[in-house]
Amino acid sequence: MIKGNIHSLESFGTVDGPGIRFVVFMQGCPLRCLYCHNPDTWDAGVKAKYSFTPEELLDEVMRYHSFIKNGGVTLTGGEPLMQSEFVEAFFKLCHTKNLHTALDTSGVIFTPESLKAVDESDLILLDIKAIDAEMCKQITGQDNANALKLLDYCQSKSKPVWIRHVVVPGYTDDKAQLKRLAEYLKPYTVVEKIEVLPYHTMGQVKYERMGLKYKLEGVPPLSDESRLRANEILKR
Repeated sequence: MIKGNIHSLESFGTVDGPGIRFVVFMQGCPLRCLYCHNPDTWDAGVKAKYSFTPEELLDEVMRYHSFIKNGGVTLTGGEPLMQSEFVEAFFKLCHTKNLHTALDTSGVIFTPESLKAVDESDLILLDIKAIDAEMCKQITGQDNANALKLLDYCQSKSKPVWIRHVVVPGYTDDKAQLKRLAEYLKPYTVVEKIEVLPYHTMGQVKYERMGLKYKLEGVPPLSDESRLRANEILKR
C-alpha cells in the first residue's frame, strides 16, 4: 500500500499555481537551501504529521471541492519527488475528479519513477535555484544539472512550466546571473511564467526553535528596488 508522508496541508492556497488550490507539503528534501523557510520538512525519516494513502488524501481534498474546482491541487515540500510513486498515484486520482494538478519541485530528483509523476502533472512549478552550477551548489548543496534536465524533459513533452527563482542579496541578486538565466530560458516554449521570489527572513525563527544555525544571518530581505530590477531583466 502506497502511503505519503505529509508535513502539512493548506486548504486555501493562492500562490502555488492558478486559482485557489489545496496545497500539500510533503515531508523530506535532499537539498539544504540556505534560505529554506521550511527546515522542518528536510528529514524524511521523522514521523510526519499526516500519513495518507492517495485515496485518503483525495477524500480530504474533496471536502474543499467547491473552493478549488476552478483551481486545483499542488504538491510541494520539502521535495515531492522523494515520494514519486505517491505523487503519480495521487495525481491520477485527482484527474478522475477533473482536478488540475501542479507539482512544485527543485528538479533535483531525475529518475524513471520521478518522470512518471511529472507526466501526471498538469503544471510544473520548477525552482531554478541558480543558473550557475557552482552558485547552485553553494546555495543548496547540489548543482543544477537535474533541474535543467527536467526542463528539457518538459519541453520534449510540451509540459507547461512556471519557473520560480529566489533572488538573494549577495548570491543571486546579480545582473549578470539574471541575464544569463533569462537568455537560458528564452528558447523554452513551455515556460509560461517566471516568478521572482524575493528572499525574506520569516523562516529564521524555525531554525532557532530547532536548534539549527541560520546560515544567512545578517543578510537583509531583498529590497523592492532589487525585486523590480530582477523582474525587469527576466521579462526583457
